[in-house]
Amino acid sequence: MGDGITWDDLPTVLKGPGTEIRRTDHGDLAVCLLRLDQGVETRPLFTGLPDDQCQCEHWGYIISGTMRVHRSDGATTYEAGEAYYWPPGHNLEALTDSEYLEITPARDYDALMQHVARVMAS
Repeated sequence: MGDGITWDDLPTVLKGPGTEIRRTDHGDLAVCLLRLDQGVETRPLFTGLPDDQCQCEHWGYIISGTMRVHRSDGATTYEAGEAYYWPPGHNLEALTDSEYLEITPARDYDALMQHVARVMAS
């Protein structure tokens, strides 16, 4: 076997209604596996950030499902089998139950997760 990671290998760093994020860090990068249930939207979690949008850049791959990314200039839909780059300034919507791999600068992701934890606690 190789040195790959699986869902079960990673600790859960966020679990909420319809959302689970598992993460490991490699150098300065956060490598996450995420599951969102159909209908989950991130805007409520990102309330209070500039334009109520995620301020991280992400590189990733849609493993299963269909995701819509909302930006100030419009929305784009991504389906299973597609790789992506999402620049800062976005929100997500799971059009179906979805699972995806995401790579983000760890420092930026830490700040985002601290914000989300505060929102979820209030």
